[in-house]
Amino acid sequence: MTRRLTMALPSKGRLREPSWSLLEASGVSPQEPGERVLQSHCLNADIDLLFVRADDVPEYVQDGVVDCGITGLDLVHERGADVEVLLRLGYGKCSLQAAVSIEDGAQGIEDLKGRRIATSHPRIAAQVLEDLGIEAELVQVTGSVEISPRLGLADAVIDLVSTGSTLRTNGLRSIGKIFDSEAVLVGRSGSTDFEARRTLTMVLGSVINARANRYLLFNVRKELLDEVTALLPTKGSPTVMDLATSGVVAVHALVPASIIWSLLPKLEACGASSILTLPVERMVP
Repeated sequence: MTRRLTMALPSKGRLREPSWSLLEASGVSPQEPGERVLQSHCLNADIDLLFVRADDVPEYVQDGVVDCGITGLDLVHERGADVEVLLRLGYGKCSLQAAVSIEDGAQGIEDLKGRRIATSHPRIAAQVLEDLGIEAELVQVTGSVEISPRLGLADAVIDLVSTGSTLRTNGLRSIGKIFDSEAVLVGRSGSTDFEARRTLTMVLGSVINARANRYLLFNVRKELLDEVTALLPTKGSPTVMDLATSGVVAVHALVPASIIWSLLPKLEACGASSILTLPVERMVP
């Protein structure tokens, strides 16, 4: 990198560990900070780390306190920060959903008209409701949003949902999704430090792309090659190499990890043998 970058990382919460793991997997070797230490650095890259609340990252980046940072996409939109999303990181996925009590008759978001709605994301909620032409009263709360209907504070909630278990535990059910979120790398809008940011984005992106793919190897008789390779969802042609055994070739291909479960039985049924899948460490498109 051309100069040292300053990067904000979540100091706690659900984004901290996967963010730390992403840096480690990218090979920059972040130095573990001591207890209560808020700053650190990377051993193999010119990156200084600042540990702050994920909620504060958008403002730190916007104000130039740091060059870039990792936070949730929902927090970027909720703060209305003037930052640029450099990379979607593929973890911390969740969504803002509207929910009501199980006994409530509401079936969709449009049924929230005239209701009192508790939320910790009033900016996003207000914008979505306005776009849908729904007039409702928003009650801003900072924690334990799901308990609001039980306390009589609100008739419904708009809150972050990952698995839905918290809603069910509190006797709520979802009636619609209004916003999808995940962890993102953000940078200051208008920054001229293109080379440093490009390098960081490429390195982190290579790990994210690799995690979504597997390296697939198998052997197949030449007369079955066309039938077998037709099953592969690869971009371009797979690598095909002759083996010492006459009439048999080895096929190497990069395939999405999500289809391995269904792909392997099909390959075997079409004559592929010695099938092997391997994780990929880096992948630069």
